[in-house]
Amino acid sequence: MLRVTKLTDYATVVLTVLAAQHDRVLSAAELAERAGLEAPTVSKVLKPLAQAGLVEGFRGANGGYRLARPADEIGLIEVVEAMEGPLGMTECSLHEGQCGLERQCGVRANWRRINDVVVEALSNVTLAQMLAPAPAFASPLSTEPAANAKRIDLRLAGA
Repeated sequence: MLRVTKLTDYATVVLTVLAAQHDRVLSAAELAERAGLEAPTVSKVLKPLAQAGLVEGFRGANGGYRLARPADEIGLIEVVEAMEGPLGMTECSLHEGQCGLERQCGVRANWRRINDVVVEALSNVTLAQMLAPAPAFASPLSTEPAANAKRIDLRLAGA
């Protein structure tokens, strides 16, 4: 099953709490309370988010954290990669030489295209968009499986 880790999910929650505060600095304890998470978990996600330049940390009595950029400029791919590293659907999606089957593999190019589609989808959703509830019709996929297959085929074909 393809899914982000719990820490990545928690990082997204923490970032949306910050995004809702519009430049206000929140302590890790305030973030934990507003996010409904344990303080150690919030501290654990803040470190890689700060290292990736997604949040700014401030020391002192009024210290805390805020977004480093506006929420509408931070794509979910940045959150995923801050927490998990570069997105790679398979070992060979990012780097050559990682698989012993590489020379005779017929599926590598398709996995790379699938990887690119997932990266693009995550890049096109911002933290600002995550604040608002998704409309009921937000899914780009139809309820008809044949239509979904055609849309995915077109995306993979580069159309």
